[in-house]
Amino acid sequence: MRRLIHAVLRHWLLIALATSAAMLAIAHGFETFGGLAPCTLCLRQREVYWVALVLGGSGVIVSHVPRLARFTRIFGVLLALVFLVGMGVAVYHAGAEWKWWPGPTTCASTGAHVSAAALAGLLHGAKVSAPHCDEAAWRMLGLSMAGWNVLISLKLAVWSLLFATTPARKLGDD
Repeated sequence: MRRLIHAVLRHWLLIALATSAAMLAIAHGFETFGGLAPCTLCLRQREVYWVALVLGGSGVIVSHVPRLARFTRIFGVLLALVFLVGMGVAVYHAGAEWKWWPGPTTCASTGAHVSAAALAGLLHGAKVSAPHCDEAAWRMLGLSMAGWNVLISLKLAVWSLLFATTPARKLGDD
């Protein structure tokens, strides 16, 4: 177990980059192939992963530049903050879905991000309604996509903090 933790921390920036890319790909897959158009809060959650993608990629580059490598841990702190913001947005979204609090007034999609399936349905005369932030379009094991995103964002934030606080010499990065 210790070796696994060591390996994850040693390659954390690359893992954060890959995880962010995977989360964006999964969201795009639900939209494109599942016909689930994103609501306003879904799009906000994606923005977090775009920022994390850029930070993770930048951190990987910085870690390979000898004069800048000492700043690598800063990217762990920044990623932790970004993932915590993402978790906050996801908690807000999941809470609105469970009717614990109202969703934003801009709860319907802007229409700029309509799935291919929805467009195909419109061409064939189907009525397509804009998604609402307070209605879960999909659930697995009782959690919506926003609920799963809470857990994933928390995990990513914790790993990012562990990476940021683990001395480089313990990971063999010096």
